Amino acid sequence: MSHPLNRRTFAKAGAAMALAAAGSRVLGANERVRLGCIGVGSRGGQLLEVFVKHADVEVAALCDVSRSTVEQANQRWAAGKAAVYGDFRKVIDRKDIDAVVIASPDHWHAIQTIAACNAGKDVYCEKPLSKTIYEGRRMVEAARRNRRVVQVGTHRRSGHAYAEAAALIASGKLGKVTVARAFDTTNMFPDGIGRAKPTDPPKDLDWDMWLGPRPLRPYQENITPFKFRWWQEYSTRYADNGVHFLDIMRWLTGDELGPTTVCAMGGKFAVNDDRNIPDVMEGMFRFASGRLIVFGQYETSGNRALPRQAFAEFRGTQGALYVSDTGFEVLPEHGGRYQADRFTTSPPRMEPIRRDFPGGYVQHVTDHTRNFLDCIKSREKPRADVEIGHRSTTMSLLANISQAADALIQWDANRELITNDAKLNEFLHYEYRKPWKLE
Repeated sequence: MSHPLNRRTFAKAGAAMALAAAGSRVLGANERVRLGCIGVGSRGGQLLEVFVKHADVEVAALCDVSRSTVEQANQRWAAGKAAVYGDFRKVIDRKDIDAVVIASPDHWHAIQTIAACNAGKDVYCEKPLSKTIYEGRRMVEAARRNRRVVQVGTHRRSGHAYAEAAALIASGKLGKVTVARAFDTTNMFPDGIGRAKPTDPPKDLDWDMWLGPRPLRPYQENITPFKFRWWQEYSTRYADNGVHFLDIMRWLTGDELGPTTVCAMGGKFAVNDDRNIPDVMEGMFRFASGRLIVFGQYETSGNRALPRQAFAEFRGTQGALYVSDTGFEVLPEHGGRYQADRFTTSPPRMEPIRRDFPGGYVQHVTDHTRNFLDCIKSREKPRADVEIGHRSTTMSLLANISQAADALIQWDANRELITNDAKLNEFLHYEYRKPWKLE
């Protein structure tokens, strides 16, 4: 859908929408997009490396709670010409910024994305979209209310191998796909992220700002940078990396709304570190379409869990599909057990299929950021629109709730409520530390 911004649109829009739109420019096809980047460390730096390769991008502002990190990023990605800040609100308040790239820790995504949308900025937000399901829905509402383009960083949505595999499954050639599976495996045994004692934060780090809406606590060197992903207050591995796998499986099977039932189990079984999330966790999701999606996050053994270097497996009644960043393979099924034609060619069965695609990860991120920039100008929805990102993130967050509560969850995806145990809905959000709130 196209959402042109013009005088008639402003006249008909509500006061909030008009206020947001007043702060944004209407870009022509050849105009440069002025970016502000929030969070420019590990993932933020990787995104900047890709964004600056697009000829129509200008990095106008950079923000990070680490002064040394933001200054290094300015020299590397903006030749020292960008404005640098320690407070993201100063980036969002700038009238000359067209879009913001958000690569801050998960617990910041909602506050920053909603503020940017309200200020008339388009947003590229890294995955997972949110820390809570409630936040994710509010982010969708802010994007729609302000008519903003919001792309989520699930970059495999721009992968040609996955798009063609999705079309193949939709064609029915695999028969009925009843199970999709994926696993993320690594070995962090024995010491993982290590153990550390609270200390004073580095002098150039604004620790209070880093914590933001989460409770005040002493600094610890195995929380930030990067290792916050193993602390449930700020992220979880099942959401951080798992959302990539869950998003692909949900897309390729066509289960875009969400599951009806979720059950996850796990624990800290082997790794001796400070993490407060499982080192082994597996979740199962049942859908009204009549299929299961299974994802396991294993950090105690790094051997692959699927054959053929596959990213994900899709098991259909006529064949199994194994897809990766660079291609896919289909292995046909024989006839059904106890069926007379099990080992014959009647009725016709599909032929083996193998497709290879160049590029892989780097090409996916390049195409995904390009899609975002193009949508800023066309006002079309991007490939990983905020609603898509919210639904995939919801799956990972529901699994976290199920594992923490040791409970099976019945999920109403339309109302976004847990229906079999009302008390579990308390996990859908948390109380922010003052003064932070969702506007």
